[in-house]
Amino acid sequence: MRVTIDFEKCDSHAVCALTAPKIFWVDDHGYTQFDPAPDEAERENAVRAAQQCPAQAIQIVENREAGCGRASRQQGSNGPRR
Repeated sequence: MRVTIDFEKCDSHAVCALTAPKIFWVDDHGYTQFDPAPDEAERENAVRAAQQCPAQAIQIVENREAGCGRASRQQGSNGPRR
């Protein structure tokens, strides 16, 4: 499973961080950060976060070779609208 966020759509409501805090969180600057390849045990939370996102900015992609590590967006580059 791979998680993606379309930062063109993301409005930083942070519903994802409340729904799946092991996958999504908000940094000190108010920007959403996420783990693009969460543990399989977090699948249900990832799906729930995608379903509850007010902007429908989260996608769950099935990918056997999902990358690991953390994904983020640089401040000021296609970040959420405020």
